[in-house]
Amino acid sequence: MHEQEIVMTVTSKGQVTIPAEVRRVLRIKKHRKIALVINRTGEVKLKVPRYPNIDSIVGKAGRLNRPLSWQELRAVARAERLSSKASRQHG
Repeated sequence: MHEQEIVMTVTSKGQVTIPAEVRRVLRIKKHRKIALVINRTGEVKLKVPRYPNIDSIVGKAGRLNRPLSWQELRAVARAERLSSKASRQHG
């Protein structure tokens, strides 16, 4: 498939209609979630999200051997946040 530019008009409410050809290529049905992905250069891509709603991610992360306490959850979240922050500063 060759690259093709399709022009859309933004309404006064900031909405656009996704052309039928794009909906067909992405298999977008009525009421389906879509995502806009912006990369570092400012390029924007339209895609169907891998996990469009909460129900679609149930069980994807595996299971815990035991329930975690609130303090344990906070510690895990804090560690992940610091790790993510560090990787952004060095990457």
